[in-house]
Amino acid sequence: MDFEALVFLAIFGFIGAFIDAAVGGGGLITIPALMWTGLPPVIVLGTNKVAASMGSVFSFLTFVRAGKMDTSLMKKLCPLSFIGSLAGVILVQFISSEFLRPLIIVMLILVFFYTLFKKDWGKDAKPQAITGKKMLLCLIMAFALGFYDGFFGPGTGSFILFGFIMIGFDFIFATGNAKAMNFASNIAAAILFSCLGCVNFSYAIPMGVFMILGAIAGSKVAISKGVSYIRPLFIIVTAVLISKQLLTLIG
Repeated sequence: MDFEALVFLAIFGFIGAFIDAAVGGGGLITIPALMWTGLPPVIVLGTNKVAASMGSVFSFLTFVRAGKMDTSLMKKLCPLSFIGSLAGVILVQFISSEFLRPLIIVMLILVFFYTLFKKDWGKDAKPQAITGKKMLLCLIMAFALGFYDGFFGPGTGSFILFGFIMIGFDFIFATGNAKAMNFASNIAAAILFSCLGCVNFSYAIPMGVFMILGAIAGSKVAISKGVSYIRPLFIIVTAVLISKQLLTLIG
């Protein structure tokens, strides 16, 4: 890799991880950056997963250390997210995931408007004990969104965050929980893409180093600023995701 490409990936890796640490959606920045280097699309996806996994583990640890995560619940959900992601990566080798795009656009639009008009939603929520139907919902969500992340991917962070707020967490704890599940699905996909030979490590490792820095910085800002920072950013990233998916569908 030449110096120009290194600087380019470092900058966009840091920015992508910074945003991803709070609300997800970092792939909107890092995937186009990797495509700019001329890598084949499947190598771009694998390389991005490896780099993103490096950042997400530090984002995850930052929220754990700050006590902004339901760690007992995550011990139950992360293995399902991991297994779901593996299943998604395997299936996408045989079936195109593009048929999901129209449905995902509709779902993102619903998430966007629900969050936009529920101004106090997720601000001071106090989750009740996660048992019975709520636990079953969490287990289904963990596997389904892990599978989705491996199979297709766009908007995974937004859907996980939205799901946890619907269950009863505030934005901060929902973000911390989402980081744990997202890390599990990311690392599963990264391992499988690596085994399939779909990763360019000479790009993934340097980019991942700067994504670590971005993830740490983004997590600390999200925790210190709270809902006043996360909610507007969540709305903006969701709107950008919708626009990106619409443009891809039309194009």
